[in-house]
Amino acid sequence: MQTYLESTDSEWFNQRLTGALVLVLIAFAVLVSRLLYLQIIEGSEYRRLSEINSIRLQDIDAPRGLIFDRNNHMLVDNRPAFDLMIILKDAKPLKETLEKLGGIIGETPEALKDQIATNKRRGAYVPILLKEDIGRDLLAAIEVHKYDLPGVVVRVSPRRHYLSDHFAAHLLGYVGEISADELRCKPYEECKGGDYIGKFGIEKAYEPLLRGRRGGRQVEVNATGQVVRVLKTVGAQAGHNITLTIDHDLQEAAEGLLQGKSGAAVAIDPRNGEILAMASSPTYDPNWFVTGMRQEQWQSLITNPYRPLENKAIQAEYPPASTYKIITAIAGLEEGVIDGETTMYCPGFYRFGNRIYRCWRHAGHGDVNVVQALEQSCDVFFYQVGEAVGVDRLAWYAHQFGLGEPSGINLAEEAKGLIPTKEWKRKRLGEVWQGGETLSIAIGQGFDLVTPLQMAIVAAVVGNGGTRFKPRLIRSVSPALEDGGQEYQTEVLGQVPMSDTALSLVRKGLWSVVNERKGTAWRSRLEHLEFSGKTGTAQVVGRPPEGVEDEEQIKEMHKDHAWFVAYAPSVDPEIAVAVIVEHGEHGSSAAAPIASEMVRVYLGDDEDSVELGESPGARSVQAEDSGATDTHKNDDQETE
Repeated sequence: MQTYLESTDSEWFNQRLTGALVLVLIAFAVLVSRLLYLQIIEGSEYRRLSEINSIRLQDIDAPRGLIFDRNNHMLVDNRPAFDLMIILKDAKPLKETLEKLGGIIGETPEALKDQIATNKRRGAYVPILLKEDIGRDLLAAIEVHKYDLPGVVVRVSPRRHYLSDHFAAHLLGYVGEISADELRCKPYEECKGGDYIGKFGIEKAYEPLLRGRRGGRQVEVNATGQVVRVLKTVGAQAGHNITLTIDHDLQEAAEGLLQGKSGAAVAIDPRNGEILAMASSPTYDPNWFVTGMRQEQWQSLITNPYRPLENKAIQAEYPPASTYKIITAIAGLEEGVIDGETTMYCPGFYRFGNRIYRCWRHAGHGDVNVVQALEQSCDVFFYQVGEAVGVDRLAWYAHQFGLGEPSGINLAEEAKGLIPTKEWKRKRLGEVWQGGETLSIAIGQGFDLVTPLQMAIVAAVVGNGGTRFKPRLIRSVSPALEDGGQEYQTEVLGQVPMSDTALSLVRKGLWSVVNERKGTAWRSRLEHLEFSGKTGTAQVVGRPPEGVEDEEQIKEMHKDHAWFVAYAPSVDPEIAVAVIVEHGEHGSSAAAPIASEMVRVYLGDDEDSVELGESPGARSVQAEDSGATDTHKNDDQETE
């Protein structure tokens, strides 16, 4: 009996042991199979994932090209910026990390979570921006606690810096973060989200040159995302440096003269079309767009009725007023309507049909020829010239000077102005042209619209003898372009068809405007330097901007605009200038002194300059200072 029981127990034990061994073998086989699968079949994939976790690629942002003036005065630079970022895969535990980080930088964990939530789709290993341009104090604090902040990194990148807060803001423009729509555009196919690109002015126009090409580095990181070592680096390629045609001192002077006013000033070299200065007022600080703008700063820009974001030099359109008489005079002389001996009597008004068109000087100018009419800005003389020439021929000559079309300058959103014709009015308004409208056009009122840059070109064309150059902003690019930078060479757009006789008479008139006692800009002459010009006063017609309700401000915004165009010296000029002062009322008192000072700054007014005396356009006139100014407007003339 005992033997039987022992035999049964032994058999039961052997069965249990065999079952256990089978289970162990099965488990072992499963493990071996899994290991074989992971090592042999999926080994390469897991190796790749392992390397991703320890070896990462980091971008190196390219510094934008620097910008200089014509005398190598630096205008735009780059500075290092420290951007606080987080890599979610390394930031564990995330809650504790955000709490510690928030305490250091003065942000709540909730605010940091919201920032992460807006960028969470970017990937676990892609850094997410938490705070831009944190400054050196915060940088030091984060570096001290970096081992308590897994996944938190600080990226150093070059950030645009405009050396003078408001200097040439409208010309230089500004940069801003690239938008989603821009990322889809071909010109920005090399850009990534978060990149800064040119948004306005030179920064936008020459973005491909200034941008540069990003580089990268391959780094090894530890479990917390901290860089252990750099494995490989491909350096970034900086953008091209650009040397502009503008003169720093002249630009600074123009902006200072316009300070507290609304308007624009443009200076151009009549010998080659180089822009020497382009100022628009009021202005703004382009650094606001780089460092981040406060709400009140943005509101101050968009609610200002004087439009500080607008580059008035090329985007604002104004009636040219009496500066347009240059065109009318050329047209009349070339069409044979008048010559140097033609005189017309000005009693202070001109009767056309059943209407009276008055001269700005109600007492009249008496008998005047074309030189005297330009000198004293006689409206009656030019009413009659315009009537005889006709609006269509006036328009033809205006277009020869570049009016009514973009100048060709490489800046975005340039306005083309308006030079009307009979056909234009019929198509645009469905109305027949009226003869009285030609009288208004002849003195630069009515439908006429121009930009300050266009009028600077008109002055340059008269000064240089008839050549119209394409306005140019860039002198050189460094490193040099492969094509030699042909785009930045002098380019002639055309030759204005005018005889030497017509040109000489008009030049005499413009010389007299400044240098004769009856000239409307007599008070703005320079003692040792002769220059020539033309005043103008443009009527303001229309409602004030939205939001302007103060009666005094409304009254102010209905005052006439003040114009002055000039070139200097009167013989072989080196600079042509156009100045518009919005609501300045009188070209002689508001705009001419600004242009005169710009000429003085650029050319100097010392004993070595051209002596005041008889020029090819001078007339010896002994007369009392009449105090003549191109000020009063004809209340009866038709306007837009």
